[in-house]
Amino acid sequence: MDGPMKSVSSQPVSNAFAVASLAAMTVGTIGYLVGLWNAEMEMNEKGFYFTILAFGMYSAVSIQKCVRDRIEGIKVSPIYLGLSWAAIGTAIGLLVIGLYNANTLALSEKGFYGIAYVLCIFTAVTVQKNTRDALVEKSSHSSIPERGETTIPPSTFE
Repeated sequence: MDGPMKSVSSQPVSNAFAVASLAAMTVGTIGYLVGLWNAEMEMNEKGFYFTILAFGMYSAVSIQKCVRDRIEGIKVSPIYLGLSWAAIGTAIGLLVIGLYNANTLALSEKGFYGIAYVLCIFTAVTVQKNTRDALVEKSSHSSIPERGETTIPPSTFE
């Protein structure tokens, strides 16, 4: 699959979807963090749940980038892709184990953290995808020269 760059045809990013994705990510992240702030937990437990949220969101975005790069014909190291999958698996596994063993949390609190976490992971991917699509769309529009403009070939280092 690592060959010449493939043309990926997609519709332009709708502003409504981009805003909805960003709003969902904001609501999920703020909800998770407010719940964490108000939780009756030790500080080290709060740090654990915060870290797995950041770790999970980063690894989800990393997987999305790897998949998208491969689709576009950009080489992706199999080691990096494998590590990204291992990272998301580890993050989700740590959340499940942490919530399973959290005897001080009510079942409804465990469910809240699980749902907020899944919302954050999913929306991190969609926001990153929307951002990347918008940048591609913007660069494709800006590459069309206006009347009287000359185009400058891209550098080999880009």
